[in-house]
Amino acid sequence: MAEKTTALLQQALALSDRERAELASLLMDSLDTTMDQDAESAWDGEIARRIAELDAGTAQTIPWEQVRRKISAKIRTHAVTTSRGV
Repeated sequence: MAEKTTALLQQALALSDRERAELASLLMDSLDTTMDQDAESAWDGEIARRIAELDAGTAQTIPWEQVRRKISAKIRTHAVTTSRGV
């Protein structure tokens, strides 16, 4: 990593959680320079549908701990298969 990048990273890490999240969002937005209007519209509809399901109590939610365990297991499995060249 370049010296300038390392210095910026150290400054960013000194920010509060909220400030780092905002900075990360702005940096990600700066990389996404093209907008697919159809995709944006589809996501807006999907988000509205999910919110309506949550509000109506019809959504089946999964506790974060369970989701995190599943993600961790998938990452471990992927790391093992990747290291074996599978």
